Amino acid sequence: MTRVLVVGAGGVFGSRLCEGLLRTGFEVVVAGRNRARAEDVAARLSAAFPDGRIEVAVLDTATLTAGDLKATGAAIVADAAGPFQGAQPTTARAAIAAGLSYVDLADGRDFVAGFPALDAAARAAGVAAVTGCSSTPALSNAVLDRLTGGWRGVVSVEAAISPGARAPRGLSVMRAILSWLGRPVRVFDGGWTTRRGWSGLYRRDFGAAGRRRVSLCETPDLDLLVERFRPRERALFLAGLEPWPAHLGAWALGWLVRALRFDPVPLARALVTLSGWASVVGSDRGAMRVQAYGVDGEGRAARAIWRLVAEPGEGPVTPGLPALAAVKLIAAGRVAPGARACVGVLTLDDIVAEMAPHGLATETVAERGAIYARAIGPAFDALPAPIRALHETPGRSLWRGEAMTDGASGPLAALVARIVGFPKARAACRAEVAIEADGDRSVWRRRIGGHGFASVLSHPRPGGRVSERFGPLSMDLTLTPEGERLVYRVDGWRLGPIPLPRALAPSTGAHEEVDGAGRFVFDVEISAPLIGRLVRYRGWLVREA
Repeated sequence: MTRVLVVGAGGVFGSRLCEGLLRTGFEVVVAGRNRARAEDVAARLSAAFPDGRIEVAVLDTATLTAGDLKATGAAIVADAAGPFQGAQPTTARAAIAAGLSYVDLADGRDFVAGFPALDAAARAAGVAAVTGCSSTPALSNAVLDRLTGGWRGVVSVEAAISPGARAPRGLSVMRAILSWLGRPVRVFDGGWTTRRGWSGLYRRDFGAAGRRRVSLCETPDLDLLVERFRPRERALFLAGLEPWPAHLGAWALGWLVRALRFDPVPLARALVTLSGWASVVGSDRGAMRVQAYGVDGEGRAARAIWRLVAEPGEGPVTPGLPALAAVKLIAAGRVAPGARACVGVLTLDDIVAEMAPHGLATETVAERGAIYARAIGPAFDALPAPIRALHETPGRSLWRGEAMTDGASGPLAALVARIVGFPKARAACRAEVAIEADGDRSVWRRRIGGHGFASVLSHPRPGGRVSERFGPLSMDLTLTPEGERLVYRVDGWRLGPIPLPRALAPSTGAHEEVDGAGRFVFDVEISAPLIGRLVRYRGWLVREA
């Protein structure tokens, strides 16, 4: 029976890890700085697992030595004593020096990035040392390994975590968040750039846990997702707080930290208290969401989403499951000696196998094809390749060519056209369309004859139906393949969410086809009742390399 020393066993995640180890037959040494607290943890564990073998060790991570660890009789050290942000791997060094294998739940970006420096020592000692055995980066990377398997390319990847409102928030977790909140965070978004920690108020669908707000979070994934999956455009890790006002409060605190340039870490204890008060409202379901967008093995746009929902009280068990799986693999001799981040070490099956005793549910949603393909269905595949390429290319793409335009047919039409940004009459001019597609929507920024106007295509529905929004106005379109052409028709329009009279709806005579040179050709005329033609533009486009 393998003995595991758990450092930080009295913490939120360490205690759950101890339970998992005892449940699966490991001996556990509960380690902490305070003997009374460690013995209290051991007593609770003994009551829950009367047949388990549990001992207590008093250890201080600031002063422990290889001899201290070896004296416990453990074969593996599991470190759950955060925060890891800004910390040195002293426990890992001591474990390696003692000839013990090591796992931790580190979510500190700098800690995980520096961990491979221990590789030579771990190899020499013949032990395995893995860091980041937690929701980030172990679980998020294992999910993406599964989602992107066989893909030709990745455009963007994203992971998001939203704990339940009453999930325990310990002091070390709060200090970890405050260490980067409001401060510069290096992130890959159209290239490497810097943003403020906890910036952005993104809204994401967590399935059974509902739609929630999340913001930029600094974790090792911001580096590892880029290194391992090579996304062309974006790699984000987001986190949220329940209830919604608590998340908004953290977002506002981030702005204050940036504006006033103060250190919020001393506020940690007070914020733990405030979060406890706020926890009486909001959903107590914890949730995680991982998404990949790119090109599948057949060259089609693809989006895959994996979600995990934890029933009330079960969320805090999730971060320790990768560590439990890693301990099992090490004990079975299936992890090679050396020190590394726990990515590519665990498969998703390894981690999901540890979820069985808990109220955790997962689902995977895979979508093949971009917005037009999903709306039109199989008939989309019969369209000429240049039409499919323009509407199927995931991420950002730029298309250039030439066009000719007919302007508005009257003074009132000209006024409306000027507000929207439609071009005036030109015999020949340059045309440019920049498209940004993310799977949910496709943003088109057109520039024809020096005039720019934009629209957003979204909400694909069966029967070739999509919505196109120009500012506050939206049109419901039906896309119909007719031989070698794709024809657009307007079926309705709205001002924001409010339907407007069909009799006053704009009309469009629009189609796409391919010319003799194999180029994408467009011909679009937009008119409005009573005032006549707003614009007509027609021409050709080819993709810019």
